Amino acid sequence: MAGVLDTVDQRTQLVGENRLELLLFRLNGPQVYGINVFKVKEVLQCPPLTILPKSHHVVIGVAHIRSGTIPIMDMGLATSNPSVGDPKACFVIITEYNMATQGFLVSGVERIVNMNWEEIHPPPKGTGREHYLTAVTEVDERLVEIIDVEKILSEVSPMEEAISEDVLESARENAPDEIPKVLIADDSKIARKQVTKCLEALGVEVTALCDGREALTHLQEMVTSGVNPADHYSMMISDIEMPEMDGYTLTTAVRNDPNMKGMHIILHTSLSGVFNESMVQKVGADDFIAKFNPDVLAAKVSERTAAFQASS
Repeated sequence: MAGVLDTVDQRTQLVGENRLELLLFRLNGPQVYGINVFKVKEVLQCPPLTILPKSHHVVIGVAHIRSGTIPIMDMGLATSNPSVGDPKACFVIITEYNMATQGFLVSGVERIVNMNWEEIHPPPKGTGREHYLTAVTEVDERLVEIIDVEKILSEVSPMEEAISEDVLESARENAPDEIPKVLIADDSKIARKQVTKCLEALGVEVTALCDGREALTHLQEMVTSGVNPADHYSMMISDIEMPEMDGYTLTTAVRNDPNMKGMHIILHTSLSGVFNESMVQKVGADDFIAKFNPDVLAAKVSERTAAFQASS
């Protein structure tokens, strides 16, 4: 896999065009899995590991890589499957999620494929296989399952989801008279739950949808019924990586529709912050928030809902 990610900086042109690149890998069988290249920092043969006592059973040790200490998780165990095997014979995918770096042990890494988000679909319901899946697709007539890494991290290393009392008190003091309404779009069940819980603590009425296509359809239906979504919702909070339609494409579509003029859009994602700041400007979003900090999210929402009421 040496050099497989060497040109990752050149791949940013795909974003904003509803495209992505998936790094394909395997766990302990023929099933193929995928992860967005923009989450991947490096792929390497598993280095020597130091065992940490009393660590979560999914964390098989820590690796010292480039002057940093990175926890390594067995992706098989993390998804309620058998272990991927002897680390010495496996690969580690080093990723960056939620402002932290971690590694996932996998049995094999195949290649990178260039795809359109329209080719990425929500997992089929009722199959029993969607528990750790955020999406599925097909490559070379093979089913590729995209794992909900945010769910894994929420189980292995839970983040603080409660808003601190001082931020909550400030939000209460500036709370609008009418109950504000916020639209969120995120394909991760865990992320939707986290954001909804945070906003409802502020007294916000939440409409939560599963991807950009569903969100855009919802907004277009409002327009058809004679309602400007910008008058109904104080803001839309959208993930970036979503099946069917990503957050950049959703934002661009809203900005190009004069019937949605004034819609306040915040992009909320675990992707690289520096990269996203430039993309926010490119697609016309109003703000970008890195996942997941309840205090930062609450403060942004509180500030915006107050401004929304003042302008109404």
